[in-house]
Amino acid sequence: MTEDCLDLYSMLSPVPKKNLLVEEDYHIWCGCLIEGYDGKYHYYYSRWPKEMGHYAWVTDSEIAYAVSDTPDGPFRKMGTILGKRSLTFWDGAAVHNPQVIKWNGKYYLYHMGTTCERAISYPASAKEAAWWEYRNNQKIGVAVASDPSGPWQRLDSPILDKSADPAAFDALCVTNPAPVVTPDGKILLIYKGVSDGNLPYGASVRYGVAAAERPEGPYQKYPGCIFEQKDGTQKVRMAAEDPFVMVYHGLYYAVTRDVEGIFTGIKGAFCLFVSKDGVNWEIARHPLVYGTETTWADGSKTQGQLERPFVLQDRNGEPIMLLGAITTQTDTEGKRLHSGSLRVPLKRK
Repeated sequence: MTEDCLDLYSMLSPVPKKNLLVEEDYHIWCGCLIEGYDGKYHYYYSRWPKEMGHYAWVTDSEIAYAVSDTPDGPFRKMGTILGKRSLTFWDGAAVHNPQVIKWNGKYYLYHMGTTCERAISYPASAKEAAWWEYRNNQKIGVAVASDPSGPWQRLDSPILDKSADPAAFDALCVTNPAPVVTPDGKILLIYKGVSDGNLPYGASVRYGVAAAERPEGPYQKYPGCIFEQKDGTQKVRMAAEDPFVMVYHGLYYAVTRDVEGIFTGIKGAFCLFVSKDGVNWEIARHPLVYGTETTWADGSKTQGQLERPFVLQDRNGEPIMLLGAITTQTDTEGKRLHSGSLRVPLKRK
């Protein structure tokens, strides 16, 4: 195995306040930033109306887009590129979790999609039965475009769906796509699955791997689960969440959220896993990526975890920026009222 040398935590730099992407009337989540074939930087993110409440991510999310000449911005917001469509489609109600890869001269936008014909009240709440129908109808799809701004051609069917086996770890729903192009040009797709049982919540939340020759599939699921506890068991409902996957110096790396602090000792931190093949994973030599405190360029600090990690690599494959979704406003009870996408500069070697 090539030496596991990546230490993202040591590369963190203070964050300029301008590196926070927000929209006054929207929640923003799930930032994804790539350098296009055109040399510009293309920013994809989920958003939904602020007045609908944060839990409307699964009922009303759309995918928006911004562009800049540099990863530091400023970014010009271009509006929605993937939104609602007829509820007869598998992704008619909401699209979320954008992850974009470049492959054979085109752009492929992976996303979660869901649909449901039941009305929901706002602000959205997981206490409402209909909300769980949206959540449990999640599937994974991909849209393709020749230009990073679109138009995006959506598929009428998902590329990955829940397993038919009721005992499978992904028998209830699949979501959180994290694709990576392998060194030989194929596709590995890490994804989240929720197992059946204890409805409507589902039982355990775990992660698996699927593979395909091309982004549109077909995908073959590998047996077993990844990002598990050190003894290979899953003693908590969800140990890791929100993976981002990349290739670096001949190894696969995944940044995830350490939900319970099992891997880093810090609940909610970003942690790092490593793999030589993208299928068999272990905790990395330097597991801590980001804690629960943000240091700003003006010297101030704020407490709170990031979610939905993403790492921007330069043309040589070196990490230059860490992205995460961040809560920007809460009420007196800690309920999320507003959110945005944060870009944390990484020191370049």
